[in-house]
Amino acid sequence: MIIHVWPTSDSRSDAKLHCGQTIMQAVIGKNGVTTHKCEGDLCTPVGYFTLRKVYYRADRTPRPVTLLPVVSITPQDGWCDDPGSALYNHIITRPHTARHETLWREDAIYDIVVVIGYNDSPAVPGRGSAIFMHLQRPDRTPTEGCVALSQRDLLAVLASGATGITIHAVAESAD
Repeated sequence: MIIHVWPTSDSRSDAKLHCGQTIMQAVIGKNGVTTHKCEGDLCTPVGYFTLRKVYYRADRTPRPVTLLPVVSITPQDGWCDDPGSALYNHIITRPHTARHETLWREDAIYDIVVVIGYNDSPAVPGRGSAIFMHLQRPDRTPTEGCVALSQRDLLAVLASGATGITIHAVAESAD
């Protein structure tokens, strides 16, 4: 199954995620969507991408039900967002000398993380990294380029058998 993300016309960072016949409220990058993603631009990339893997905090949430590979994260897990590193846009073990995000966070947004297969085969330095589906913040603030859902909705997407995501460039039509 392929899920679809459509930006809304009334906000750069609000979107609708279609999973089968269900429409869910999603949050995307602060600066909306782009066909020319660059590291740090706060945009969500447009296109079709394979969902690669699910990481989750086993101390906070049960193992998600999904067809995707599932791995429990540890406090040493990080994601390299340093364009100068050979490990750019890949999981790394912390501590690490390259700039990176920590996956084991105090807030809950990475309690469930789905790796979206953007710029990873191979990773092109500077084209964007760490594009995930993850949990929304309670206040639904924009992401740095990811797609964020409520925990209930993210678990439903995973249980649906979704293996790919299409992020559209224009708002969904009212037709």
